[in-house]
Amino acid sequence: MDKFHLMTVFVAVAEEQSFSAAARRLSLSAPAVTRAISALEAHLKVKLLIRTTRHVRTTQAGHHYLLDAKRILLELEFADESAAGIHSSPKGELNITAPSMFGRLYITPIIVAYLKGFPDVNVNALFLDRVVNLVEEGQDIAVRIGELADSSLRAIKVGDVRHLLCASPDYLKLNGIPLCPDDLLKHQIIVSKAGNGSCSWQFEQQGVKQLLKLKPRLSMTTNDAVINAAVSGFGITRVLSYQVAEEINSGALCTVLTDFECRPLPIHIVHQQGTNVPNKVRAFINLASIQLGSDTRLKTGADAET
Repeated sequence: MDKFHLMTVFVAVAEEQSFSAAARRLSLSAPAVTRAISALEAHLKVKLLIRTTRHVRTTQAGHHYLLDAKRILLELEFADESAAGIHSSPKGELNITAPSMFGRLYITPIIVAYLKGFPDVNVNALFLDRVVNLVEEGQDIAVRIGELADSSLRAIKVGDVRHLLCASPDYLKLNGIPLCPDDLLKHQIIVSKAGNGSCSWQFEQQGVKQLLKLKPRLSMTTNDAVINAAVSGFGITRVLSYQVAEEINSGALCTVLTDFECRPLPIHIVHQQGTNVPNKVRAFINLASIQLGSDTRLKTGADAET
């Protein structure tokens, strides 16, 4: 019995939540995957997976085994790399997650450059506007915008972004420029529901914070759509500075209430702690740190002047 093979199959099924998807991922037949899971459960004398007509999910025992199996397989990968030499070329699958718009604008070009440099690595990118649990969702690297809550992760800071209130010049000419947060109550507000999008906006001036609850005229599910609506002259929206760097530089959008901005949000590249960092992870972090760290659009104030 090849326990490492059984672990690999189990991890694939648990992550894909599907036997057929795991079979495609591993280039195995569906019956081979089913036999591997049955053999593993028989060997452990415990049920690891619950199968329904729609999906597959882990039992409580299966969840704990999944975490241990992924750790063991990672250690095995590192042992192989150590035997081959620390400077061996990265190989295998690399899983990366980032916020949707940041992933499209900043991480995708880095992934393409990385793949061109390391032809033996395949990348799976998960761009979502929510915090992804690296361990539970099988991610090697994450880009996080905001203060980090999970101290178990190793983090490298690569930049900062600001929360900006923006509107088109035509809108401001027609409706006036707000001079204090309360003036927003007289304006048309556009809100994004992406991530933790909220109708309550926080402001700060000279250490005094204010939380203003607004009733939006327009709520949308993506930041791109919100920015397009603001550019078209519909109203005022609140976005992150990197998301509107191009629009502000071109004059399509103007910032307002900059004297009431809260402190900038840090951008980090994070991965699981430990000294045994696979070459594929180390190589991507090195490349991303250089490219993101040198990007002037991710420097506080560099992308938001009007």
